[in-house]
Amino acid sequence: MELGWLLWGTAVLLLLHVLMELSPSVNFALRIGFYCLLCLVSSALAAAACLLVNGGRTVKNMRIIRAFVRTFKYFFGLRFEVKGLENFEVEGPAVIVSNHQSILDMMGLMEVLPDNCVQVGKKELMYTGTVGLIIYLGGVIFINRKSTSSAKMVMAEVAKTMVAENVKVWVYPEGTRNCTGDFLPFKKGAFHLAVQAQVPVIPVVYSSFTTFYNPKTKLFTSGKIKVEILPPIETKGLTSDDVSNLTDRCFSTMRETLFRLSGRPS
Repeated sequence: MELGWLLWGTAVLLLLHVLMELSPSVNFALRIGFYCLLCLVSSALAAAACLLVNGGRTVKNMRIIRAFVRTFKYFFGLRFEVKGLENFEVEGPAVIVSNHQSILDMMGLMEVLPDNCVQVGKKELMYTGTVGLIIYLGGVIFINRKSTSSAKMVMAEVAKTMVAENVKVWVYPEGTRNCTGDFLPFKKGAFHLAVQAQVPVIPVVYSSFTTFYNPKTKLFTSGKIKVEILPPIETKGLTSDDVSNLTDRCFSTMRETLFRLSGRPS
């Protein structure tokens, strides 16, 4: 009986391997399915560890979450080449902004995430099972993107919390995932936040994933991701009138860096 199950298991694995080699769609579906399963299982384990070590919701849990997520790259053959980590070493709080490409961004985020840093995310993430639980425990700040007034109120509270608790805040200024190899226009919320709190903006740029990950063409293979943390941009003395210029400056600098890291002409 055990031999029969072993033979059937071997046959299924061989069939899956053949299908993955022959069909990009099957390969993509299996790899994405495994990624989602890995997220759910790791989130459950990390949540238990967070509750045991820190007892509840706190930014300190990000260290535990980071340790779990940093193992993911080995399952998918991804390599990170990081430059500029010293630019995170600013005294006091800061607003970190980066490009947002896909569900794989979590791996890139945790590869470079500094201590005492929380993310701003959409409220819907709270309802994603164990993943929602772990990001809640990690101190992620949730905003309702459908309500402009609610988002502004949350950002005002974030500005106060940043200064009072000396934490950095990570924001995706595009507002949604974008896997085109270029940037979407930046929303101004992150830059209003930085000016309101009078803290620096630290841009972080990840090279385009399109050479190894593209949902439209069902591409998901191994690859290398270049990450560059750019020098902080000071906001002391700036007012709300300067937010548009600050946004445009960050957009231009980050877009130029994206093209350079991705080997594309600007």
